[in-house]
Amino acid sequence: MTRSALRNPHRRYSFLSTRILKKRALQAGFLLLISAIVLFSVFPFYYAILTSLKSGPGLFEVSYWIESFDLGNYQAVVSRDSFVQSLFNSVLVSTLVVAVSLLFGLTAAYALGRIHFRGRGAVLIIVLSVSMFPQVAVLSGLFEVIRTLNLYNNPFGLVFSYTIFTLPFTVWVLTTFMKQLPKELEEAAIVDGATPWITLTKVMMPLMWPAMATTGLLAFIAAWNEFLFALTFTLTDAQRTVPVAIALISGNSQYELPWGIIMAASVIVTVPLVLLVLAFQRRIVSGLTAGAVKG
Repeated sequence: MTRSALRNPHRRYSFLSTRILKKRALQAGFLLLISAIVLFSVFPFYYAILTSLKSGPGLFEVSYWIESFDLGNYQAVVSRDSFVQSLFNSVLVSTLVVAVSLLFGLTAAYALGRIHFRGRGAVLIIVLSVSMFPQVAVLSGLFEVIRTLNLYNNPFGLVFSYTIFTLPFTVWVLTTFMKQLPKELEEAAIVDGATPWITLTKVMMPLMWPAMATTGLLAFIAAWNEFLFALTFTLTDAQRTVPVAIALISGNSQYELPWGIIMAASVIVTVPLVLLVLAFQRRIVSGLTAGAVKG
């Protein structure tokens, strides 16, 4: 802004008005972009809820508001013993995957983040590269391993296979977070006679809850939604997980399309994940932004 413009009140007013308009236009554009992203993300789940509350010919009528409130689809899903069992299997498998991933991830992160040895960077790259392989590429070899270990049609076979793909990300995130912890804490614990395990569990772990919440939740979601391994490594309804159970839902006859029941099952499966994300959202943000800014 020039001096002449500052001396001229009309020009100064015009300049300030232009800046205010640009600022408001940017804010409006940003809000519009956020609204579009939220709509794109939430609408499929919202429409699934709408469909799950319909029955009969209403399933094929396009509507964007709740016009009927029929819980028959939810009752049909809950009444299926196979679905309830698959829900329990998913909870068991996902919880065990999180526990195993955090246990091995924390110990590996402590070694890779606090102990200096030759080839540490190469080890991290190798660990991360394991997760780059697509599931289909390792399916046949992993099937032979599962069968050799006598874990076919067993939840522990799924825990074993899921951990292979969730552990690299867990180790990488926890190692990054571990490197940022002050060395003085570890040195003080060693001076007091603490063993490495005590140092990890009593000193380091309480400070790593944001990263643990992030990696644990992401591992839980990955195990909860996984379909290919669950379909390949399980055979009976008693051992299947929720994604496979939903895919195998069929109607009472050959010509009946159970879309309402499938949508009701999808809503039941999705709600726990939404609640977990809402409960741990602050820790998730803290864990994901760890290392982004160094003070």
